[in-house]
Amino acid sequence: MTIQLSGKKMFLAGDWVSGDKTIEVRDSQDNSLIDTVPAASAEDMLKCIEEAKVGAKLAATMPVHQRMKIVNGAADYIEKNAQKYALTIAREGSKTIREAKKEVDRAIQTLRISAEEARRIHGETIPFDQMPGSEKRVGYYFQVPIGIIGAITPFNDPLNLVAHKVGPAIASGNAIIVKPATVTPLSALLLAEAFDEAGLPPKILSVITGHGSEIGDVLVTHPAIRMISFTGGLEAGEEIVRRAGLKKISMELGSNSPVIVLEDADIKEAVESTVSGAFWAAGQNCLGVQRVYIQESIMETFQQAFVERTNQYRMGNKQSELTDMGPLITEKEALRVERMVNEAIGKGAVLLTGGTRNGAFYSPTVLTNVPDDSRVAKEEIFGPVVLLYPVADFDTAIQKSNDVNFGLQAGIFTKDINNAQKAIAQIDVGGIMINDSSDYRIDAMPFGGVKRSGIGREGIKFAMQEMTEPKVVCYKLSNF
Repeated sequence: MTIQLSGKKMFLAGDWVSGDKTIEVRDSQDNSLIDTVPAASAEDMLKCIEEAKVGAKLAATMPVHQRMKIVNGAADYIEKNAQKYALTIAREGSKTIREAKKEVDRAIQTLRISAEEARRIHGETIPFDQMPGSEKRVGYYFQVPIGIIGAITPFNDPLNLVAHKVGPAIASGNAIIVKPATVTPLSALLLAEAFDEAGLPPKILSVITGHGSEIGDVLVTHPAIRMISFTGGLEAGEEIVRRAGLKKISMELGSNSPVIVLEDADIKEAVESTVSGAFWAAGQNCLGVQRVYIQESIMETFQQAFVERTNQYRMGNKQSELTDMGPLITEKEALRVERMVNEAIGKGAVLLTGGTRNGAFYSPTVLTNVPDDSRVAKEEIFGPVVLLYPVADFDTAIQKSNDVNFGLQAGIFTKDINNAQKAIAQIDVGGIMINDSSDYRIDAMPFGGVKRSGIGREGIKFAMQEMTEPKVVCYKLSNF
């Protein structure tokens, strides 16, 4: 099957535009060519930014009801064409068709929530008379859009993570330029198609395909860009922060997520949740379960059940409804994961299952006895690998959970509310899931982390707060 685009073009300020150079989009399952997209130049990006300056002024004057209608219209279009969107996600990315369908459903919800939150961009009155001498002053503040937002998105959720930037940006009255991942640009272009069909005025949205080395720096450093919203790797995020200059920054940079399983937990539920959390989207998930700390008294039972459930995972054709896990995004990524696992084994880690590679496929892998100084213990592996650790007590589990320089989300399985409250208070993360794995999120909640997991919060309402700023109004009254 070949994905058909409108002339294989990018969406530049409302126009579908070709380029002199192209990028091949390939299926990691068999390296087959899906399509090509333009490889934009620095000049293309500069033109896009100039157009977005006009778009930002237009977006800021759009009444709320119009923003809501357009964003809901884009959601309607995706819903009507859900199969096409799911097939595109599964073909260009790593997700199975079942995982892709769930992403399409989430993207629709992300846009609908964005439209709803557009009506809730509120301000407040300010009691100016709290200061002596200001008794004759009254006023308020309200939220105004910041202007042009530059969004750089990853491959692992090629539709919904783009929607998480575009939906709030348009709903809050901004213009936005999206630079999608080079390996998965088609889903982002389909999102642009949805907004185009929904009647979004020109110049407000652009989806520019190309290499980061050619166009990314232009987007990040240009003074007209008032905010950079980035989801991706730590090193790239740090470089963006260094180069961005005086603008707002939102960074979601991944994690090395822990889950604690205490002896009073429902083991069957904990196993099912953590296995799914570890291997969803072939482990290429910033919320993915990477470390599981199990109380020693239940370690043998939990480990046996975890390995048994992992061995039931069906790896294969992404387009099959029977497949649980597909390949990684590229063979290069699978080789990287393989090296990290082999390094840990070389240092004494025990391989319980998995550890085999075939091209871009890497089998669901479970390790134990992993040394603390191995890369898989400290870094984000971003692959289908999970580490099991026995711990003597709850305090040790908390200490080890915090012993990495990431803090996105964590999970804990326990029936004791006191243990849950202790975990909430002491585990240093942006979100903690009780009786669930770290891999749980709804699109309306504040999402982000601490330490090197990022800066700021996504989640529609919270992204819109970042994408607007307060403007104060004060009246000095003469006859009062």
